[in-house]
Amino acid sequence: MAVIWGFSTDVGSAEHTLGLFAWLVSTLAPWATPAQVAMAHGVVRKLGHLTEYAILAALWFRALRADRRLRPGPSALAALGLSVAWAVTDELHQTFVPSRTPSALDVLFDSAGALLAVLALARRRGTTPLRVIL
Repeated sequence: MAVIWGFSTDVGSAEHTLGLFAWLVSTLAPWATPAQVAMAHGVVRKLGHLTEYAILAALWFRALRADRRLRPGPSALAALGLSVAWAVTDELHQTFVPSRTPSALDVLFDSAGALLAVLALARRRGTTPLRVIL
């Protein structure tokens, strides 16, 4: 959660990540146009939202399931709820950072990542996703 919070500052702004990303893309794909680089940058940033919140939900699930404190269903639901709550908190935090813009769409990407992790954990446990969440 601290890593996510840290990237919600100016450090993780699109302005700061574009330079490194553009350099990497121009090195690996020198034929890419600036528009293509910008589009790829946006896609990678959204995939980052999915990934970081999938990891967060998986870690919450693991922590809640440790020593079988909670059954899988309540653990999954709590992990999802905590991750979505953090996504909302993260976007609210960005309202106070001049170089960042809060976005409901980002909360949806974050929530989708958390949900995908919970569903993957359910599949791994050999149960139906709906049984784990409910």
